[in-house]
Amino acid sequence: MAMKAPAASELELSPDRFRELVVIALEQLTAHLASVPDQPLDGTAEDPAASAAVARSLREPLPEHGADPRALLADLVGRVVPHSFTTVSPGFMAYVPGGGLPHAAVADLVADIVNRYVTVWRAAPGLAQIEATVARWLCDIVGYPAGALGVLTTGGSLANLSAIIAARRARLGDEDFRDTVIYLSDQTHHSVAKAAVQVGFAPRQIRDLATDERFQLRPETLERAVREDRRAGRRPLLVVASAGSTNTGAVDDLAGLADVTAAEDLWLHVDAAYGGFFLLTARGRALMRGIERADSVTLDPHKGMFLPYGTGAVLAREGAALRRAFGGSAIYMPEGGRDAEAVDASDISPELSRDFRGLRLWLPLKMHGAGPFRRQLDEKLDLARWAADALRHVPGIELVAEPQLSTLAFRLVRPGLDEAGRTRLNRAVLERINARQRLLLSPTMLGDRFVIRICIVSFRTHADRVAEAVAIVRDAVRESAP
Repeated sequence: MAMKAPAASELELSPDRFRELVVIALEQLTAHLASVPDQPLDGTAEDPAASAAVARSLREPLPEHGADPRALLADLVGRVVPHSFTTVSPGFMAYVPGGGLPHAAVADLVADIVNRYVTVWRAAPGLAQIEATVARWLCDIVGYPAGALGVLTTGGSLANLSAIIAARRARLGDEDFRDTVIYLSDQTHHSVAKAAVQVGFAPRQIRDLATDERFQLRPETLERAVREDRRAGRRPLLVVASAGSTNTGAVDDLAGLADVTAAEDLWLHVDAAYGGFFLLTARGRALMRGIERADSVTLDPHKGMFLPYGTGAVLAREGAALRRAFGGSAIYMPEGGRDAEAVDASDISPELSRDFRGLRLWLPLKMHGAGPFRRQLDEKLDLARWAADALRHVPGIELVAEPQLSTLAFRLVRPGLDEAGRTRLNRAVLERINARQRLLLSPTMLGDRFVIRICIVSFRTHADRVAEAVAIVRDAVRESAP
């Protein structure tokens, strides 16, 4: 019986149809980009019920028939997208902002259309080399030697997970690791402990060490904990330091921690997801002195390089550590024809099938060079310090965490309030700040203190919006007067 095939035109777009679809999308996105500076910062705040209704409207069965793309994209950009945080806004200074460089969207369009498999060098030598070249650039930024290797990930969480696996394999091989210890600080990003448990470490093997008054992990604190654990018969394995913590932007004493880990034969991993790209600046390099001695480093280009979410990286000073952790082969993979210096990304990463994410970093760097990125990051350091100095002069404001990079934390204090009262007061201040929809800040806890964070990272955030932000904070404080 002859097989009946569907018409070839059902899914295949003609050149004219493809161009039309792209133009429709561009019409929506061009208008959207132009309105970014004036969009509400939290599209879910004014009418949470409406946002929930929009989400519920998208719970639908599998469609059997198609719909008009113009209507679909207009609904997506015009109705669905506004019910969200506007993370690309110059006023978004909550959490750690993601810039979303439009250049990267063009790179992703190219990558998705050509749709080449880049995880094995033989399948797309030039494109795989672009990924390897981008990883080499990241290694150079950190100061790693020629033998270092890196791979792009979906973000810092997968990068931290990969680093923990690499550390365990490098230090222990196939040994039982139930008596080993991982050292974090009370400011380490929660993805690290989460990753350790996923790898198989029990919570009792993960030690949170106290930080100092600047929220930094001190070398002597680590050294003391390591010696205590050795005396108790445990095996210290891995230390995770921060180069720009999420809470306050704190940078640990990396050189001092490297001295301790070298003396104690521990793996040193630096989570530089937020702060690492400040290494492009002179101030960042001075602050992170010693990062080049770390065994592995996490970076997030979707933070400090302003790329869209979904672009992280893990680097290893000795590339062989990644090969030991993730190398493998299969009889059905492409063989032969490989350059002697080529690296299969599948040999240094847990991922096999994955997107060609290197192009979204390669294209903007090739278009502009590193200079504009460096200048943008220097500007963010300046803006954070300016904001801190301005807030210092607002009556009642206490700067709890001075900016080490581009993050600071503050709170409003009033005489006679206990900690619970201060928390209620600052929650109210934060609500007033965010209600203006020109600035979005986020809270965190530093010990038992509820504080308000400012994190300045977006390439769209400049002096005018930071000055407006300080004015909004000042007004909110005035409105909170007893």
